[in-house]
Amino acid sequence: MGAPERLVARPSLWTIIAAVAAVIVVSVVAFWGPWATPAATVAAGEDEAVVATPPSPLDLPENARVLIFGDSWTWGEAAAPGKGYAYEVADVTGWTTIVDGVRGSGYLRPGIDGADFGTRIAQLDRWLAPDLIVVQGSINDRRLYPQGYREAVGRAWDRLTDIFPDAQIVILGPAPQVLPVEEATALIDADLADLAARRGWWYISPIAENWITAADYRDIIDTSAVGRDHPSTAGHRYLAERLAAAVAALSR
Repeated sequence: MGAPERLVARPSLWTIIAAVAAVIVVSVVAFWGPWATPAATVAAGEDEAVVATPPSPLDLPENARVLIFGDSWTWGEAAAPGKGYAYEVADVTGWTTIVDGVRGSGYLRPGIDGADFGTRIAQLDRWLAPDLIVVQGSINDRRLYPQGYREAVGRAWDRLTDIFPDAQIVILGPAPQVLPVEEATALIDADLADLAARRGWWYISPIAENWITAADYRDIIDTSAVGRDHPSTAGHRYLAERLAAAVAALSR
């Protein structure tokens, strides 16, 4: 005797439609979940409507050469020598990192021992040939913001792409040195996210992704007279791990 036949009910049209809709919703949530960075946008002009398109996934070789450019956080302020996040991330990922951090510098503000971001970028050696460039910061512009800010960012990024036309670029926004996040810092974060999206670049926002919260602030930030609200050695290691995870999530 053969195996009994299994009766299969024919689904209704509305059941099929509901199932298809559910698949679409799950796919969208999977792609734009909390682990994903904001969508990029393409715009014809500063005030024109934009069309959302995701940036291409990062495609990094093994032992990638990564230029990390930024302010005192990139320099490694308040960490033990050689233990800043830009150095520690090499240990986490296996990258070869080229670290270019100047304390106090920003897109508008010259630093303690170096110029503003745009001037410093213009002085970079094209023979560095990085596979990836991470541009970090900066909270140092918050006292001068917003006059001329977006224009200064645009000029700096134009120079970066002129010097390194083949490099992949990720913008790492400012992280809060104090809580609650200062208004100007939040506005800088939003501006950088928008400007990066207009170029089709990935943007990582430590503010939006809650890298530093009230629950762990004291474990990450050194508020002493020595640390001056910069990450501690442990805090820099934590930032290195968060950056490595964020870049991995954006990669093939």
